[in-house]
Amino acid sequence: MKKIITSFKFISALAVLAIAVGCSGVQEKQNLLIAAGFKVITPTKPDQVALLPTLPKDKVTRIIYKSKTYYVMPDLAHNEAYVGTPDQYQAYQQLRLQKQLSNENLEAASMNQAASMNWGAWGGWGAPGWY
Repeated sequence: MKKIITSFKFISALAVLAIAVGCSGVQEKQNLLIAAGFKVITPTKPDQVALLPTLPKDKVTRIIYKSKTYYVMPDLAHNEAYVGTPDQYQAYQQLRLQKQLSNENLEAASMNQAASMNWGAWGGWGAPGWY
């Protein structure tokens, strides 16, 4: 019974890891941009409105607007853009790196836990012929 509970804990840890890795979508990118200091704006000027749909979806793009450098990620569904300066973009890159390292550490810890449980090649569910 104890082995089943331990197995369940390990499977639960793997499920949490899969969810954490799988959630690395647009929402996570938006959260990182905001944490880095990017502002959410709604384009109001005609040139801004025209530029927004031409930007690559779900990607931060460097643009020059009125002789200044900005980094912009469009959110066409909400008619908004995440806009930051070069300093804010650098902070965003640092946050992305930290998140990646954090995910890798979590995965390594899960793999170490599996190895410490002596699961072997059959994942702890018994050897061939067990059925």
